[in-house]
Amino acid sequence: MKDFNRTNLSFSLCGLNCGLCSMYLDGYCPGCGGGVGNQSCAIAKCSLQHGKVEFCFLCPEYPCWRYKDIEEYDSFITHQRQLKDTIKAQEMGIESYCEEQRKKVKILKMLLSDYNDGRRKTFYCVAINLLPLKDIENVMKHVAENTLFNNLTTKKKAEKIVSLFQDIAVQQGLILKLRKKSVKK
Repeated sequence: MKDFNRTNLSFSLCGLNCGLCSMYLDGYCPGCGGGVGNQSCAIAKCSLQHGKVEFCFLCPEYPCWRYKDIEEYDSFITHQRQLKDTIKAQEMGIESYCEEQRKKVKILKMLLSDYNDGRRKTFYCVAINLLPLKDIENVMKHVAENTLFNNLTTKKKAEKIVSLFQDIAVQQGLILKLRKKSVKK
């Protein structure tokens, strides 16, 4: 979008953790404000109209009508914690929040390179996005310390990790799956 650029491309204007999105990881999406950006993003246009705020929560009108039902459906990335993540970023400070996200990105990249049987990319992106960093680190520590894990096939390793993440998700009432809007015919 013309005249619209942002410096932080891992956390969107509206509170998405873009750095944990499969599209972003594959280099298909520059994030809002990165290069050509999302040409049709109404929130980016709104930012231009409100002094080019870096994050919606910096706008005096936040939260506005655009946030009504914003977490209901997912796109390429989960929207399930969008509002909570925005609040967390406000409370922690954006630098601390982004540091936590960088740690998550590092773990996600390791999962995708070492524990992906070719079918887990979206699951890992959603799980790393939604689960607390401490829980993710505990799963990874368990995997690293479990010597029996080394003898498993990549498929079996992936199944075990999925099971560990699913157990945590159930305890926290989370759904580790993208929720797509149904297409009406």
